Amino acid sequence: MATELSIIETLTDTAVDSALGYETASESADNAGLKQTLREQAGKRRDTVRMLNAEIVRLGGEPRESGSTMGAAHRAFTSLADAFEDSNEAAAERVEEGEDYIEQKFRAALDHQDLTAETRVVIQRAHDEISKGERITDVLKKRFA
Repeated sequence: MATELSIIETLTDTAVDSALGYETASESADNAGLKQTLREQAGKRRDTVRMLNAEIVRLGGEPRESGSTMGAAHRAFTSLADAFEDSNEAAAERVEEGEDYIEQKFRAALDHQDLTAETRVVIQRAHDEISKGERITDVLKKRFA
């Protein structure tokens, strides 16, 4: 069960990183429609974090809200890189890169054989939301690149 809790905690940290990434990208975007889409995606990702945190609590853990150290370092780097790029293009590219990463991470978690049915359902629901986000960011990248 500790492995299961560890998996869901890591996924939650990654989802928090993703929400923060969307929020950061929305701040750097100039296009009003892009800003709005990124904010909406951040809200959806926050909903996913709440769902994952409920599973953490069910498993006996403490809710996660701060994300990972790696995610904070990535946001700092991309903020610096964004200063030298078109803000709409950079925002679209950053969230698209992040969505590819998080989708792979959630897909890999679903391959774990030691998940209970309850936790697997939660991870699958989160993966479904993330997959939708990945498709949206693919469109954004094509539009603003």
